[in-house]
Amino acid sequence: MVKYTELLELIAVALHSNEGPDLAYLVRPTSPHGKDLFDSASLSEPTLLLQRQSLRHYEGMIDSPWDEITIQYVLVTSHIAKKRYLEAFKEHTTLVHLFYRFFEANNGWTLPVLFAILRDLRDLALDADVQIAGTGSESKMEDAARTIQKAFTLCMTDRTSPYQLSRKWGVYYVVGLIMKSYFRIRKISLSKSILRSLDANTDMPALGAYPKSHQVTYRYYIGMLSFLNEDYTKAEKELTLAFYSCHNDATNNRERILTYLIPLRILRGHLPSEELLVSFPALNELYSPFIEAIRSGNIRDYDDALNKWELRLIDLNLYLTLEKARELSIRGLFRRVWVASQKSNRVPVAMFHSASRISGQDVTLDEAECLVANMIYRGYIRGYISHEKRMVVLANTNAFPRLADRPAPYNLY
Repeated sequence: MVKYTELLELIAVALHSNEGPDLAYLVRPTSPHGKDLFDSASLSEPTLLLQRQSLRHYEGMIDSPWDEITIQYVLVTSHIAKKRYLEAFKEHTTLVHLFYRFFEANNGWTLPVLFAILRDLRDLALDADVQIAGTGSESKMEDAARTIQKAFTLCMTDRTSPYQLSRKWGVYYVVGLIMKSYFRIRKISLSKSILRSLDANTDMPALGAYPKSHQVTYRYYIGMLSFLNEDYTKAEKELTLAFYSCHNDATNNRERILTYLIPLRILRGHLPSEELLVSFPALNELYSPFIEAIRSGNIRDYDDALNKWELRLIDLNLYLTLEKARELSIRGLFRRVWVASQKSNRVPVAMFHSASRISGQDVTLDEAECLVANMIYRGYIRGYISHEKRMVVLANTNAFPRLADRPAPYNLY
């Protein structure tokens, strides 16, 4: 069982040998010695209030600010043991600011510690928000994001450390934590100033030089921002790179990326394989009805799927995207009409009208003609409409181009 003086000695050794991972382990509240410290002190409620004052006797035993950081660490573990997550978050915020004093004066060997304490800060903010939910108190996650932003500045402004030991190697990890925090509380726009600062900095290592995990997180959130801004081309690019860089064993992360990448690919006409969907049961359940409706040209089934999953899709900000993809099922239906007409290059509008009605669309003949005109305009069908004869004149070759062959499909939405 680790005592407080032993913890001080372990920290002093790690500091002397510049062992970042060891130091990070020693200041994590979830490490076994955190519970040991609480248990060994047998802290009751009254003595816990006096704990800070009693620990001041140990100040100066190791280099500043680590004497104060260690005191804060004990206070954090004490509050966590008592499930007082709001108080633990406040004490840990103080710990982070104390560490910043040390971090600013050192180079990248301290990055493992930075990553650990910032990750713990975000986790405690999450626990605190759960605890204060319904009380009207402001979210602590936003406070955590603001505290983490200070680390972004400290990493970005390192111009004296050797290249391999630069604090800049922490930039993308910190940016990922900031964006993760803002996404959590749905205040995504607050991350834009960070991204502008990152784009304006020309003295950064290339993104590809950073650890894969940092790249994946950053690309995922850039892809998500682009998706929400309806910049689908960039969103697909970033999410695709994130997916193929993601470790195969990181199933939850891969599923999170595919949740948005699949509908983007559907819009382009690239339907996911059954093999891919089977690997992710939740996504298979969500997207299979839409994919089958597109393949079969069954508009009614597509609309039923939209109704069934409406709340889930709205929560994921995906409803409008899949509503736009409904056109693909209309294209599938009209192609079946063409096949039924022996692939004739002249098909009466009335046949498309009848098919639409059978598929559950309460449309007039004029509305059916408009649907065909829209399909032609968007590149789903090659041909033109003879309005006077109520006839659709189709191209002799490639009347229904492959969905994936449409030029710039995202520009049509």
